[in-house]
Amino acid sequence: MNALSSRQTQILKALIDEYIETALPVGSEAMDKKYNLGVSPATIRNEMAYLTKSGYLKQPHTSAGRVPTPTAMKFYVDQLMEEKSLSLADEVKAKEEIWDVKDNLDKLMDEMTHSLAHRTGGIAVAATDDGDFWQAGYANVFSHPEFSDIHTCSSIFEFIDNDEDMLDLFFNRFPIESPFEVLFAEEMGIKNFPVGIVAAHFKAKDKNGALGVIGPVRQSYQRVVPTIRYYRDMLEELMRL
Repeated sequence: MNALSSRQTQILKALIDEYIETALPVGSEAMDKKYNLGVSPATIRNEMAYLTKSGYLKQPHTSAGRVPTPTAMKFYVDQLMEEKSLSLADEVKAKEEIWDVKDNLDKLMDEMTHSLAHRTGGIAVAATDDGDFWQAGYANVFSHPEFSDIHTCSSIFEFIDNDEDMLDLFFNRFPIESPFEVLFAEEMGIKNFPVGIVAAHFKAKDKNGALGVIGPVRQSYQRVVPTIRYYRDMLEELMRL
């Protein structure tokens, strides 16, 4: 993958921020009007063409605008985005929501996935390597315009309900040695499945587990990533009590 100049990186970040906000392909005119990039629309178009050729952007055939590829989203998560951590009040509230069931793993995971789904606006899922699963937040799918197609929704629900797919996702595609990961269905070879998955591994007494949020490719990683990280740390802390 080609290294990017500071200008190309600035344009890519602005485009991804706009895509996350609107769920629409982003054109050079919109970039020029909304973001203070300090270059002409023609230069923005040229740089977007370079980013497309380099594998960071792609162009839906029905639009003149561009959308980020999984490669671009990974680069954004790893190096460009500014995390928006939970407030202290939200951290305290999150712990209060699960404190009373901390001694029962099944109830704890059930409450935690519901709490996580509420805070992230995605589908919260969790699993242990012995095959226990918890899910919450299915209704959140319908708040995202890219999931307005009933067949897309059906595919997402079918994937989450398939125990083998979830075990493969959490413990094979996302190796247990990796504590934290952002995955995209497209890079896993799953076609026509426009989702991003933020996941973290944890230890639950004598079990290995994983906690994740499934949402659109453009979900707000600025909020979801630090939220998942906090819930994982909170869960491991409670397991030590």
